[in-house]
Amino acid sequence: MKVLKFGGTSLANAYKFLSVAKIIKKNSKKYKIFVVLSAPSKITNYLISIIKKKIKNKFIDNDIYLIKNFFFNLILKLKYFLNKFNDINVYNLLQYKFIKLKKILYGVGLFKKCSKKIYAKIICLGEKFSVIIMSELLKSYNYNISIINPVKCLVATGNILESEININKSRFLIKKQINNNICKDKKNITLMAGFTAGNINGDTVVLGRNGSDYSAAILASCLKVNCCEIWTDVDGIYTCDPKKINNAILLKNISYKEAIELSYFGAKILHPRTILPLLKFNIPCLIKNTNNSNSNGTTINSNINKKKYYAKGITYLKNIVMFSIYGSNLFNIINILSNIINVILKENISVNLITQSRSENSISFCVPQKEINKTKNLLYNKFNLEFKNKIFNYVKIIKNLSIISLVGSNIKKNINILSLFFSSLSKSKIKIISISQESSRNIISIIVNNYNLTNAVKIIHQNIFFKEKKIELFIIGIGAIGKTLIKQICKQQFFLNNQNINLKIYGIANSKYFLTNKNGINLNNWKLLFNKKKNKFNIINLLKFIKNNNFCYPIIIDCTSSNLISNEYFNFISNNINIVTANKKANTSSLYYYYKIKYATINYNCKFLYETNVGAGLPIIENLKNLLCSGDKIINFSGILSGSLSFIFGKLDKGVSFSKSIKMACKMGFTEPDPREDLSGMDVARKLLILAREIGYTLELKDIKITPIIPNFFKKFNNLKKFMKNIHLLDNGFKKIYNKINKKNKVLRFVGIIKSNGKCLVKIKAINKFNPLYEIKNGENALVIYSKYYNPIPLVVRGYGAGNNVTAAGIFSDLFRIIS
Repeated sequence: MKVLKFGGTSLANAYKFLSVAKIIKKNSKKYKIFVVLSAPSKITNYLISIIKKKIKNKFIDNDIYLIKNFFFNLILKLKYFLNKFNDINVYNLLQYKFIKLKKILYGVGLFKKCSKKIYAKIICLGEKFSVIIMSELLKSYNYNISIINPVKCLVATGNILESEININKSRFLIKKQINNNICKDKKNITLMAGFTAGNINGDTVVLGRNGSDYSAAILASCLKVNCCEIWTDVDGIYTCDPKKINNAILLKNISYKEAIELSYFGAKILHPRTILPLLKFNIPCLIKNTNNSNSNGTTINSNINKKKYYAKGITYLKNIVMFSIYGSNLFNIINILSNIINVILKENISVNLITQSRSENSISFCVPQKEINKTKNLLYNKFNLEFKNKIFNYVKIIKNLSIISLVGSNIKKNINILSLFFSSLSKSKIKIISISQESSRNIISIIVNNYNLTNAVKIIHQNIFFKEKKIELFIIGIGAIGKTLIKQICKQQFFLNNQNINLKIYGIANSKYFLTNKNGINLNNWKLLFNKKKNKFNIINLLKFIKNNNFCYPIIIDCTSSNLISNEYFNFISNNINIVTANKKANTSSLYYYYKIKYATINYNCKFLYETNVGAGLPIIENLKNLLCSGDKIINFSGILSGSLSFIFGKLDKGVSFSKSIKMACKMGFTEPDPREDLSGMDVARKLLILAREIGYTLELKDIKITPIIPNFFKKFNNLKKFMKNIHLLDNGFKKIYNKINKKNKVLRFVGIIKSNGKCLVKIKAINKFNPLYEIKNGENALVIYSKYYNPIPLVVRGYGAGNNVTAAGIFSDLFRIIS
């Protein structure tokens, strides 16, 4: 024998009813079938809404018409799909029920109130309608149908709207109603409305949250069937909510205790009270998907390998508040805690977590945030004497918290799992408010702030259930650097896979359009895909895509020089997105914005890396940070920070004219499209400002003194064409300067300088052969750092500081710093 339960989403329309009937037919070939049905999706909520409207006198006949219309359209469609379906009989039965409902609602409106008895009668109508329709549907397939009346057969106690079933009494009544001979007939199918039962007075009662699942578990326990199947709209139980974690793993098997703990701590699977009867009678429960009936689903049973300790799933509860009671005389902490919890539970407030600290003389417990005022009043009213006698000193309340729980078989004995669990959070700088001291060996629970919840769950899930490191990229800007980076990533896939690194690009954008794929973009033909896909790019759409697809480690790479993008960095970081950028605009913006981003990376545990801001692929910023972290102090800095100007002034050494060297640099791609941007010295000034701020100087861009390369009179050539046509006018002036310094064995270099007092200069400087910058040319960059540790011999960092390949490689290296 087998019990099949179908939820509301499985009965949402005519097509779903037919799918359910098909599943029932298939199972009836092997087993004697008992079917428990929920109300179609949203019907119960709509009935509750009608009651509330009637009490407030806001009810109109159209409200009932909408429900009637749903069911009558359902009947018509079933008749269309299945000619044998007795639509007239079903129509008449439902019409009779709706007439009765209208009369009951009239009374509710007359008295402006609805008793619990009436309320229960109304809200369980959806389940009864499902049974009526399914009964006729199965009859049309020539099945004999028996119907169990749950009001007469399931004996309930307690609150009318949240009742509990007495299994022993119910078993006797169910067996009495069902004819044993019919039970052996596989062509006989027994139906029962879920969510509903009856008390000793014969009143209709309902079973509260997940009531239909509970009905199915009770029926399965009363009949001691081989299996209880819960059919829903997901393939089974996952390692985490698949709507939040896109790589959640479907579990083949899970123990009763693991399922109870997952459910208790927030997993939207079965309610613990549904699992308990199945556990008591050792009845396996199978979670399956109506939309994917061929899926194996997840089996919940008692089978567990006691010798292996492994994790099964991560779950969470959001919007929790923690009460911590402190006292100097909390000697009998166990009894005190027991009294507090009993008082709270009597008021139907669920206690989610309990922790104790003898060293701090404190007791802490968590409740849903909506219960904060009720719990606070209870504590001060019920324990007034304890506060007066200083047994309790004060209560600390922390709001906006979440509980994250890792559930698995004996996981507290698995050192590797414990290490991964806590190290995942430590590396991500996620603060743990508290750790639970639950007695169960199968669960670890921590409390974190709400804003850390999503990120923490993703990181824990990735590190515990996947060995590979995951990098999720979104590239903005597909000019020369962006295209080169994508090409490098494509070429390195084999190497990355061997290093157990899963790097995928999920979004590529330019200033106008956006290409996305939640499974990763095919890099072999991304240009073709980008040209075909003309989705408009904007920041809102980008953030929405990242949020909707629950990426674990999203990283935005900014390959633009756009202020519009850099102005969104704080927005990115506050959405838990890491940033790697070649764009210097954010780091050279106002000090206020600069520090806003820096503090945001700390508050939101995100990384903001920008090694390519200075020296392209050279490890300049990283080395500078390492020096400062080690306690070194910068005394003096000088450097050639522009690859294009390094090339131009290097050509002057060989006697090439100033104008010709500029044209050569333009042709070779060393300069910006408009070389005046390089020649203005502003690019060098920006790089110098970035370094100065890293050292600790609080400077704005206007504080950098630039001695221009181009004389002021050249400003009259206000467009590029005129500028390039007249640049030769400067050749003689540079030749005279060069001839003069050449006699002293010096060369000209365009240098950025940071003095010990924080003064920053950008200027042309004549330097001799003893200066480390003397040999720097042909597009190279170099930094000369004199510090407390590096003196009198300086630290010199030298290499190519321009070019698409080295810049893209610098971005690539920043990516690995994020996951290291």
